[in-house]
Amino acid sequence: MKKNVRSQVTREEWDRRVDLAAAYRLVDLYGMSEMSANHISTRVPGEEGAFLINPYGMLYDQMHASCFIKIDLEGNVLFNPTEYDVNKAGYVIHSAIHEARHDVDCVIHTHTVAGMAVSAMKCGLLPLAQTSMRFAKIGYHDYEGVAVDAAEKKSLVRDLGDHAGMILRNHGLLVVGASIPEAFYNIFKLERACQVQVMALSCNTELAMPPKKVVDDSYRMYLPQTRRPFGVLEWPALLKKLDRIDPSFRE
Repeated sequence: MKKNVRSQVTREEWDRRVDLAAAYRLVDLYGMSEMSANHISTRVPGEEGAFLINPYGMLYDQMHASCFIKIDLEGNVLFNPTEYDVNKAGYVIHSAIHEARHDVDCVIHTHTVAGMAVSAMKCGLLPLAQTSMRFAKIGYHDYEGVAVDAAEKKSLVRDLGDHAGMILRNHGLLVVGASIPEAFYNIFKLERACQVQVMALSCNTELAMPPKKVVDDSYRMYLPQTRRPFGVLEWPALLKKLDRIDPSFRE
């Protein structure tokens, strides 16, 4: 690992790197990682078209501020302080969204057991609980194989639309956010909604479904523009939690 990454980037980029490392550690802490698979990316402040993504081969609980690779929308490596490369599927998925959604700062993609289970259900995500209603409107993307073909970018962007989340059929989950804290909040809630659905459907009993108007009203209450942006309130406490466990994500 090359030394002094902090001295080679702006203060704004370093702060973003610390938050990105925290997001990886938190995804792992809450049981949403799958060894070295999947990706979280964030834009680089002040550098149009540049974003940070994980070195492919490191585990989520090993991520730290100095390890992230900076690439552009065309896949060119702008700065790589590691001996690792970028996962091609990570580049395809994340570059597509960063290029199309200028309101998005952070993209998170996971392969959790509950997320993959719901991704295989024809019914999609059901509004079974208040947490689920945050995603009463969500994108769905049919499986096209491992996402290494740049031609899939168009359908990924189309299916995500302006939603905060998307279920990748027979694959997993994807969320976006205007900040890293908001994106982490979204993946935590979407994962929880999938867990609730898998558990409820396993109980072999008739489910109570709320009226559509109640679901729609609840969804609107959960939009970031309706109240404060989600995740921002919780983020400082989550960082303190990580600092107590292992502060090396800041290095």
